[in-house]
Amino acid sequence: MNEKALQDKNELVKLQSVNDLRRTMDGYFARLKEASETHNRKIAWCTSVGPAELLYSMGFEVYFPENHGAMLGAGKNADKYIPTAVAHGYSPDICSYLTSDIGAFLQNETPLQKSGFASVPKPDILVYNTNQCREVEDWFSFYARHFSVPIVGIHTPLCITDLSPEIITGVADQYHRIIPELEKVAGVKFDMDRFRETTGLSHDGCVLWKQVLQKAKHLPSPINFFDSAIHMGPIVVMRGTPYANEYYKILLAEMEDRIKNNISAVPEERFRIYWEGMPLWYRLSSMARMFAKLNTCIVASTYCNSWVFDDLDAANPFESSALAYCKLFIVRSDTVKEQVLAKLMEEFSVNGIIYHESKTCARNSNNRFGLQNRLYDRTGIPFLEINGDLNDPRCYSEEQSIIAIETFVEQLAGRG
Repeated sequence: MNEKALQDKNELVKLQSVNDLRRTMDGYFARLKEASETHNRKIAWCTSVGPAELLYSMGFEVYFPENHGAMLGAGKNADKYIPTAVAHGYSPDICSYLTSDIGAFLQNETPLQKSGFASVPKPDILVYNTNQCREVEDWFSFYARHFSVPIVGIHTPLCITDLSPEIITGVADQYHRIIPELEKVAGVKFDMDRFRETTGLSHDGCVLWKQVLQKAKHLPSPINFFDSAIHMGPIVVMRGTPYANEYYKILLAEMEDRIKNNISAVPEERFRIYWEGMPLWYRLSSMARMFAKLNTCIVASTYCNSWVFDDLDAANPFESSALAYCKLFIVRSDTVKEQVLAKLMEEFSVNGIIYHESKTCARNSNNRFGLQNRLYDRTGIPFLEINGDLNDPRCYSEEQSIIAIETFVEQLAGRG
């Protein structure tokens, strides 16, 4: 009996690639654990949209605290740890990735302990890029002080409308400036050929990830936002390595097979939604089931699309890295964001948009300055705003949100 025959109405269809994903992620953490225990490789901590390609090219194993923060949120433990960070002077209004991560560290707890880690892997250097927010610098500075290790960063301009040569050159120059400190810690000289190689691998991995996400243009969609939020793990933490690319070839093949056999992520897909903003990590599974029961598929999102760096170019790794990381949605002006969103609405045949107003993530909440109304005037696509947070469940009213979402879907049905 094939997968289609096993589908039950209103039940999500699980991706078979999840086992390959687990093995891929297990391999990543095993390499980190080995480096942490044997010191056979140096460990760099990196922000999730930081210069991972450069770090991998210099032989570092790379750890991403934001991925750890998402693990804490998905494990529904963030609210246990946030008060500890607050007690140490961190505001409850700042990034809940930051406060849950630091709080867990101060409590000497981590989900990585289930994988045999005594604690998070000790950094030899911390490397950040402020293209996401200024808080990553403060976050990494806590650990730089604690471990007495170097910290270096790239400061990216914000609210960019025009990607001028001056902006790209300025960011590329910052890449060059951090290399001497990286060489000192790594104990090796920078190798341009290795950087070209990791940049090329990253480009190819990003293209594969983009192809996976674009399969959701198909009606019905073979993948939804909740799948993508989990399966994006390799492109976040193994960007610039062959491991990510090998995994996305497997996932892409499953997408193509699903389309061929008319297998959809939501069996009775009727409505197609765009998710704008951060995931609610602590409610991924329950929300996925709820939308499936509403015959609604979240087919695209700003969040998952944020790791498509197809401007990377092995022939020109410094400038192309600067371009790719300055082209990131979160860095752009509202004028550009509106254009990008309008294009995605059309490409993915979207019926409605849900904006997640994340209490502790202002930079990833794009309904604070009227964008939602301007986009509605431009496209006529209705929208819903829900209040919550990426990691702190205390900011989220599940009952109110469920009622609002169910009412929104009913309104979409009434539009014909």
